[in-house]
This record gives sequence, C-alpha cells and structure tokens, in this order.
Amino acid sequence: MNERRKYRKRSDLHVTAVQLTLETDGFTYRKWGRPQRCKAGDWLVDSGVDVYTVDRESFSRTYRAVGPGRYVKIGPVWAERTAAAGRVVTKEGVTEYGAGDYLVSNDEDGTDTYAVEGALFEEMYDAVD
Repeated sequence: MNERRKYRKRSDLHVTAVQLTLETDGFTYRKWGRPQRCKAGDWLVDSGVDVYTVDRESFSRTYRAVGPGRYVKIGPVWAERTAAAGRVVTKEGVTEYGAGDYLVSNDEDGTDTYAVEGALFEEMYDAVD
C-alpha cells in the first residue's frame, strides 16, 4: 500500500441523511460484497451516487447540517490507495475493495475505516498538504 495522507471532502458535496431514531433492532442489508448492519440511531445516507448507512457516533463527529436533511462532511479523513484487492472491517460490517481503491479512515490512528472506489474518491476528496 501507499502512504496514508490527509484529505478533506469537497465542501460542495452534500448528502441527504435521515437518522434511524425508531425503536428498532436495526436491519441487515447486502452491500460492498458482504452483509452490513444498521443499528438504531445510525444514519441512512444518500450521497447522490450511493446509498449506505453510517454509524451514529461516526456521523455526529464528521458531518454538519447545512439544511433540513442535508449534511456536509466536515471532518478530515486519512486515506491510502490499495495495491491489491482485499476486505476491511467497518462499523457496519465487512467491505470488499479492489486494487486501486482507497482505504479511508475518519480517525488519524487508522480506526473507523471503510473503502471507496478509486476514481470516486479522487472526484470527492482533495489532499491536505
């Protein structure tokens, strides 16, 4: 793998999101090649390109409301491009990724990690020098 670098999501890229604030045991869905799990309090997010869930704590730390149901990612991420296919354990389940995709972490220490397709990541994020 390459060296991890710090990035910021482009500020003009908003998502639509709804928090699952229902009395529920959550639900399981299939995405990124594996079953994923959404818990009560997590967020259902539509980026305009993809629909997925985000852990409650992770969402609250990394997103800010910009309008009713609209949010922008405010926290930096640390990412590295992968040399080979693999899988990564996320807060929602396991995600498979291909060579050239990015492993992205919301935390500098490499935790709260997920994968993003290479070209999509490069469209959405700018390196912080």
